[in-house]
Amino acid sequence: MDSSDKVLVVIAAMALAAALCRFSGFWLMRFVPITPRVQAGLAAIPIAVMAGIMAPAIMRGGLPESVGMVATIGAVKLGGNDLVAIVAGLTTVALLRQLV
Repeated sequence: MDSSDKVLVVIAAMALAAALCRFSGFWLMRFVPITPRVQAGLAAIPIAVMAGIMAPAIMRGGLPESVGMVATIGAVKLGGNDLVAIVAGLTTVALLRQLV
């Protein structure tokens, strides 16, 4: 087995692990009663994911990254669309990097 075959095996294993995590999450949520508190927690997941993705860039970056984080959070809170929030954050960072 050469290295390209090993890479394909590793990719397939990671894809299987990701699929199992997703399917088990969907399966387990069938047993969780959806109370207002659980619903609020589920609604907070997108903004938490965005913050977690952007945190390393903010720690290494400067003002543009911090303002981009605020723009992303604001876009998620106002619009609720994750894609729009990502574009808002990236655009903010790109524009501020050109100015600063």
